[in-house]
Amino acid sequence: MDTKKDIAIIGLGYVGLPLAVEFAKHFRVIGFDINESRVKSLGNLVDLTHEANLPDLAQVLALNEAEKGLRLSSNLGDLASCCIYIVTVPTPIDHLKRPDLQPLLKASEMIGSILKKGDLVIYESTVYPGCTEEDCVPELERVSGLQYNQDFFCGYSPERINPGDKINTLTKIKKVTSGSTPEIANEVNALYATIITAGTHLAPSIKVAEASKAIENAQRDVNISFVNELALIFDRMEIDTSDVLAAAATKWNFLNYKPGLVGGHCIGVDPYYLAHKSEALGYKPEVILSGRRVNDNMGMFVANKIIKMLVARNKHIQGAKVLILGFTFKENCPDTRNTKVIDIHKELQSFSIQADVHDPWANREEVKLEYGIDLIAEDDFIQYDAVILAVAHHAFQKINFKLWKDKGTIIFDTKSFINREAVDARL
Repeated sequence: MDTKKDIAIIGLGYVGLPLAVEFAKHFRVIGFDINESRVKSLGNLVDLTHEANLPDLAQVLALNEAEKGLRLSSNLGDLASCCIYIVTVPTPIDHLKRPDLQPLLKASEMIGSILKKGDLVIYESTVYPGCTEEDCVPELERVSGLQYNQDFFCGYSPERINPGDKINTLTKIKKVTSGSTPEIANEVNALYATIITAGTHLAPSIKVAEASKAIENAQRDVNISFVNELALIFDRMEIDTSDVLAAAATKWNFLNYKPGLVGGHCIGVDPYYLAHKSEALGYKPEVILSGRRVNDNMGMFVANKIIKMLVARNKHIQGAKVLILGFTFKENCPDTRNTKVIDIHKELQSFSIQADVHDPWANREEVKLEYGIDLIAEDDFIQYDAVILAVAHHAFQKINFKLWKDKGTIIFDTKSFINREAVDARL
């Protein structure tokens, strides 16, 4: 691998920032983001995603060596010296649950405007199989005027970042790699091998690498949908799902998935990308879409369960006060993208219930802007008719749920997180 080739990381979010830091220990790297405030805050060692190792970030920012170090920028012109571009922008879905490729296509258009002969563009954003070569490459060719696999080349290496996980970090997770020619594939693989201590897996094609990412999250989604459906069934039987799973888990080959809300930027989104491509080819994926339907309805189930429990206690539904603990899509992480807690909140509000939300990890301004919800502080807690533990943040371990329960508050635990004696029901 030629260490003299400058690398540009496009997008400094949950995926791009750790990648930029690790590569900057070995290469000259420019971390690029269109969000100027994000670039400025990172320059001041402030990372709102909490994904970066701040001492490492400080170290690579301070490097003045000719062969390695990190420079941050929101100026496209600063990328002119780069020969390798790694794209880590989000790939969300729209309100109709269709793939939204606009961030990816805009990034491709931007790179195309500065692309040179011999350059390499690597995509890490999660897409459907074929997207890199069918959607992104034409955009690169259109803007640059260059020809694919003659003037420039591409690779695909799906991100495997697990937000909030401080054990399975970037370098400790095996990396799938691929390239648009055999030679480029080896170059891409060698590039990632310099930072991934867990090793790499060179896929035979870009499309195979894309498909591998799509199915690893779709598989988890389907498995979780199965236990979520079990939770719906066992609720009608008035037996505890966690008890059933604990008993079944005594068999050596039982996959012990847990029920819960399935949101975020991966499991709750990626299956729609695979389904979109499948349907475009004339096949409707029954299992994938049925799993999505089950998981997407879990927030409504939780809210309606609370309403039924309030009715059973002769509580007035209109004007009832409910506290939702947690708003991010997973525990100990500030990421609120595609959070399914919003479904609980909306359903409760539709019954004129006062639904307060508290989350020590979520950014108040972002939640207000994106979801229109004013997060409350712990000091603002009042006496509630019900409390829903929606996200298992470690910070919630200090809350005395039994004290609430003893005062007549219904405690519902969606994560089997609270001491069983202190809850009235759990998912």
